[in-house]
Amino acid sequence: VQLQASGGGLVQAGDSLRLSCEASGRTFKFYVMGWFRQAPGKERDFVARISWSGSSTDYADSVKGRFTISRDNAKNTVYLQMNSLKPEDTAVYYCAAAKTTRAGKGRSEYDFWGQGTLVTVSS
Repeated sequence: VQLQASGGGLVQAGDSLRLSCEASGRTFKFYVMGWFRQAPGKERDFVARISWSGSSTDYADSVKGRFTISRDNAKNTVYLQMNSLKPEDTAVYYCAAAKTTRAGKGRSEYDFWGQGTLVTVSS
């Protein structure tokens, strides 16, 4: 599986952005998909995950209520809608795919990673 993330950019605090991650392959619909982010000098942290059917989602506490993860299996694409952005949301955002349906918030649970897209939020 190859993942291609896009949609990052430079925005002001309070603005919104929607990230997209398009996957290759016909097995996309069976994968748990996740978004992680890595700020400069920090580890890559969990942001959100969505089950293969889209019926179950989880979020990091820091983004709960502001970010929404969704997926369109017909388009092999997962999205991250980010609202009310804050300067502390500045990071490279990575999408990831997990073959196990039990994949949660751990980086090691994900098997495939995209190249990342940079989100910069100015104050």
